[in-house]
Amino acid sequence: MISAEVYEKNFLWIDLQWFAAEDEGRTEDPTEFKLKQAREEGRVAKSQELNGSIVLLIPALVLVAFAPRMFNTCTEMLRFFLLRSTTSEINDPALMKAFFHYFIRLVLPVAISAVVSGVTANLLQNGGFIFSLKPISIKMSKVSPNFLKYFQRTLFSAEGLFNLAKSLFKVGVVAFVAYLTIRNEVPKLISMLSTSLWQSIVFIASLAARLILTSAVIFIAISIPDYIFQRRQFIESLKMSHQEVKDEYKQMEGDPQLKGRLRQRMREILSQNMMVNVPKADVVITNPTHFAIAMQWNRATMRAPTLTAKGADLVAQKIKEIARENEIPIIENKPLARALYAEVEIGDMIPDEYYQALAVILAKVYALDSRKQTILKEM
Repeated sequence: MISAEVYEKNFLWIDLQWFAAEDEGRTEDPTEFKLKQAREEGRVAKSQELNGSIVLLIPALVLVAFAPRMFNTCTEMLRFFLLRSTTSEINDPALMKAFFHYFIRLVLPVAISAVVSGVTANLLQNGGFIFSLKPISIKMSKVSPNFLKYFQRTLFSAEGLFNLAKSLFKVGVVAFVAYLTIRNEVPKLISMLSTSLWQSIVFIASLAARLILTSAVIFIAISIPDYIFQRRQFIESLKMSHQEVKDEYKQMEGDPQLKGRLRQRMREILSQNMMVNVPKADVVITNPTHFAIAMQWNRATMRAPTLTAKGADLVAQKIKEIARENEIPIIENKPLARALYAEVEIGDMIPDEYYQALAVILAKVYALDSRKQTILKEM
């Protein structure tokens, strides 16, 4: 048996997300609220490979585009410093100022493109801007001295094996691209021994640019399945148990038992006051002796006809008596009266399956009402 002290010391530090969701009973997909909460905490599906590939490709394109201008700047800088190498002091402020001037001209285009591409890659994966300090907050529970468990997660888990295969594949891709790029240019490389320095620099630079751009495009292609895998792992880490789904539902929608008690209380109040609602009804449907159902439908405020009062035996007789006193139409329909009395509570809307039968009754009521209005006008 493992004592509680040994258990806490050796096992409680382990992050639960290191294990498969099914092993912990987390079999339900994360809800929209869980995904939104994770996003607010700065946790989203993200592929570092995609970020790295974009950050490699965009600055490489900028470097190729600005290469002639940067070469001219380098030439100008070398000429400037070589001309003053024997006449100026090493601590001359003018030299320091010139150095920063040339440095900014050389580095700024590539640096700006790298920052923009990095931010753009993150925004594309995050689905927008996210600001959260939680990912960088210190969590002592994440500090683990158990290196065996750490290496088991990083090397022998599905994620670890995928990352290892991905890294080996990238190294192989770079080596293969370099081989293909250089193999066809070996004769030109040998001929560089007899060409000018400028031609050699241009050739080597173009060769390096082709290698970098080709590798960057291939890395982006590799990063697409990596993003799919990382998203799958992210969803897996957010999976929920049945109990967690129930608890979240209670938190978002309220306790179902409490809502049921409130609904029951509301029905009791409506039942106590239902005789007041009978004069407002459009029609009373009867059994004709045992049941009476009062229905009301206001198209402006109601989505469907609503049951406002119901009763059996003596209560049904009272409902019909009030209906007669207020000239509310009383329609006999035994099956509909029995079904509504058994299945629909006071204050509830009529279920869809009774719409057709009720529509026939309401059409008859409206026809009687329009005939009455016509007779009154003629009188």
